[in-house]
Amino acid sequence: KLDPNILSSEHGTGHIPHHQSAFSRRTLNHNKAVSAAAEAFLSHIIPSGGSPLVSATPEWRKLQKHAEYIKSTHLKDLLTDKQRCDTMYADYDGIYLDYSRQRASLKTMELLRDLANARDLKGRINAMVSGEKINFTEDRAVLHTALRAPPSQIGTIIVDGQDVVKEVHEVLEQIKEFTGAVRSGAIRGYTGKRLRNIISVGIGGSYLGPEFLHECLKTEPEGINQALGYTLRFLANVDPVDVERTCADLDPEETLIVIVSKTFTTAETMLNARTMRQWLWDFMGNDIEVVRRHVVACASISAVEEVRKFGINTEDYFFRFWDWVGGRYSVCSAAGAVPISLLYGFDLYEQFLKGANSVDEHFITAPFHKNIPVIMGLLGVWNMSFMGYNSRTVLPYSEALLKLPAHIQQLDMESNGKHVTKFNIEVDYSIGEIDFGEPGTNGQHSFFQLLHMGQTVPCDFIGFVQSQHDIIIDDEDLSSHDELMANFFAQPDALAVGKTAKQVREEGVAEHLIIHRTFTGNRPSSSLLLPQATAYATGQILALYEHRTAVQGFIWDINSFDQWGVELGKKLAIDVRKHLINARADPHHDVDTGRPATTRILNYFVHHSRAAKTSSNTESISSVTRKTYREHHPPKGNDLGGSSGKLS
Repeated sequence: KLDPNILSSEHGTGHIPHHQSAFSRRTLNHNKAVSAAAEAFLSHIIPSGGSPLVSATPEWRKLQKHAEYIKSTHLKDLLTDKQRCDTMYADYDGIYLDYSRQRASLKTMELLRDLANARDLKGRINAMVSGEKINFTEDRAVLHTALRAPPSQIGTIIVDGQDVVKEVHEVLEQIKEFTGAVRSGAIRGYTGKRLRNIISVGIGGSYLGPEFLHECLKTEPEGINQALGYTLRFLANVDPVDVERTCADLDPEETLIVIVSKTFTTAETMLNARTMRQWLWDFMGNDIEVVRRHVVACASISAVEEVRKFGINTEDYFFRFWDWVGGRYSVCSAAGAVPISLLYGFDLYEQFLKGANSVDEHFITAPFHKNIPVIMGLLGVWNMSFMGYNSRTVLPYSEALLKLPAHIQQLDMESNGKHVTKFNIEVDYSIGEIDFGEPGTNGQHSFFQLLHMGQTVPCDFIGFVQSQHDIIIDDEDLSSHDELMANFFAQPDALAVGKTAKQVREEGVAEHLIIHRTFTGNRPSSSLLLPQATAYATGQILALYEHRTAVQGFIWDINSFDQWGVELGKKLAIDVRKHLINARADPHHDVDTGRPATTRILNYFVHHSRAAKTSSNTESISSVTRKTYREHHPPKGNDLGGSSGKLS
């Protein structure tokens, strides 16, 4: 890295003393030339008066100095400051965020807002939602917010000459009509049966976001009523066991397959898609009409030829989304809209979109000191980059949100798991937390031991004023939901305040056990409280965490919207696949990858899998177990290895 200040500072006037040699004079002139070249180069990639790294800014340095003071304080003392506690909360449209149990003061928040202003956070938010191509490594806009924009915004966002919001609503209307026709029985399967089962085939964001939403709506009162008579399952893993679990008790004649892949080339998804196509053919014959009646595609418009080659009816069974929709942001696109609307009806899905849009508007317009996702994002930067906490956990005290932590893992870790800034310079500050979580109170009996007594992990507690379904039984003082929420309120205080040796001793604990039962406290958390786990509230929660992720990426000067880190493993898997093909074709073939460790373990797998197949009474290539339709007997020897059907 060239620092023009260092290169030019030694001889500020450029005066060369007489006693220096000609060589020294040439060296100095060379250094000055290099300095000028460096300044010219850096001026193209660094804003005027700016720095290539946020860590070099005065706002960052002030926060570093301030963090030294905060590290000398304890949360139990900060929590005695009434003015601080009464200030460190924000509420909007039923969302209540309490961040008073963060290891932060009012001064901390002021300094974080100064940093946000210095990094032009407002401008970067506006650039994102207006369609500027902020995903600079792929030259793409980032417009998941447009997926839930109301019709009144048609004409306000133009990307590459296209009216984005208009296109979104054209697709939503198409999805509404199609899913309504399936649910009413107007659209039926190949044999004339109603389509009652939906299998959504996708991986990553094509699966995690929609499954998170599905699990929430599954026990939502309206969701229960709308889903009566239908089932929805997700097929994500290329492991054949996932196929078996997904299909085992379904009737193919009543099943609609939804294939979700932006490019329609994702290896795992397309293998599972071909497996599902074969499953349909095995029961109903190798007719192209089977595919045209039972398979739907959600993909980019650029993938339409791949969709057509697969046999799908691209006129009526193809639902497009766009390159400016990242996979982990796609639950608000056709990727989520089609399977969710098939099961729960479009109207309930639309409530989810409205909840997300509500938070979008808040994110765009609210001042930073009242802006909930901005506050969450700034605290994320504070905890990771200044306090040194390299992991965090999300703890929904609602079983309906049991898949939220898995979605947040991908959303945040794939977005901000980077090491290079937009100026092509490696960061010298900590970024990209490890995210994990589990619903309460299950998590309390799993990893809370570490949260209370091990390394410090900032926590997000999420709770609801009302349960989707509350229970109170005879002779109980509280309902089940109140019991759950008692834990929701107690855990943040326990983490923050802890328990001293003196308090433990006063309980009569043996002296040699006191140290084992002492809690240091001083462990930060935030609490989010919402009215009820409805479709609307689920949309709000989704948008809160999407925008928290974006805020952190904007402050850190990274691209939160690409994911090149997943590519290398995919490439190496293709190479391994070629070795496996050769090994399966020739029983005497030994694999040689050129990497001794990989060669050894791959040959171990090949040799032992050959031995297992030889000694087993089953077929050499495993097939899907046909328990699906109990009266059906599948073609003998079928191994899903291909078909003589019309698409082969």
